[in-house]
Amino acid sequence: MKLGVFAVLFGGRKFEDALDYIASKGLGAIEIGTGGHPGNAHCKPAELLENETALKEFKKAVESRGLIISALSCHGNPLHPQKEIAKKFHDDFVNTVKLAEKLEVPVVNTFSGLPGDHEDAKYPNWPVAPWPNDFQEVLKWQWENKLIPYWTEWGKFASDHNVKIGLELHGGFSVHTPATLLKLREAAGEVIGANLDPSHMWWQGIDPVESIKILGREGAIHHFHAKDTTIDPVNVNMYGLTDMQDYTNMQTRAWQFRTVGFGHDIKTWADIISALRLVGYDYVVSIEHEDGLMSVEEGFSKAVHNLKQVLIEEPLGDMWWV
Repeated sequence: MKLGVFAVLFGGRKFEDALDYIASKGLGAIEIGTGGHPGNAHCKPAELLENETALKEFKKAVESRGLIISALSCHGNPLHPQKEIAKKFHDDFVNTVKLAEKLEVPVVNTFSGLPGDHEDAKYPNWPVAPWPNDFQEVLKWQWENKLIPYWTEWGKFASDHNVKIGLELHGGFSVHTPATLLKLREAAGEVIGANLDPSHMWWQGIDPVESIKILGREGAIHHFHAKDTTIDPVNVNMYGLTDMQDYTNMQTRAWQFRTVGFGHDIKTWADIISALRLVGYDYVVSIEHEDGLMSVEEGFSKAVHNLKQVLIEEPLGDMWWV
């Protein structure tokens, strides 16, 4: 495995400066934002696709520092019921796939998207309860009329460009659990897999180790984010796991994101890394830092330190003791 970072964390720095800093920490990979919610501070696909020289320089800047690009990420909602919003996210995805092929990056990360509840809806609708039965009807309509048709078509587009799609299992989107990921994968093909982030498993009450086993058995983990979560035992009784308070309300929120090791101990993260190796995932563990109690540099540095203790980097080889 290689340790990497989702470099939108350093969007305020020049690209080359960010690469120097990341390499200085001993990392081997970088995940780059190319649009959507992560933005495109370091990489503008439409421009690079039109300029072969700039494309080669971009690739050389990464490789000359001993890094690989683990994924291009354009998390958005291409199924948004407002067509102009959906089109922007969709165009970002299409350009990102084209760029990934040219850069020989194997994975594009994004969200599954979330439709509205009917053709003329204005806002997305996330059903999370089976009753009243209206919610079941909404869910069925979303999957049959929007989600499966979209990802069947554009999953094939990605596959034709030698790119896999890593969908982040994230609340507020149609694909947010191992079951919903596998449901879409069955319908749209193996090009669909997970950009698995334990932080979003924990707050939904899902054990990340078990989610790794479930998805790993199907070969459905395309990329992995390293981010932690802590659940406040008092506040969760007040607000529940679907807490709608702003992330800045850290004293009263039921749960919040933490940097690696500050939500769960190193043994838990060792179990996560071991589970990844067990199911055959030997790609990149990409740090995502969204800890409201730490600066960019400190949260990132502590995540690097903690993950280096448990990351399994070398090939297994023969079991000499057998």
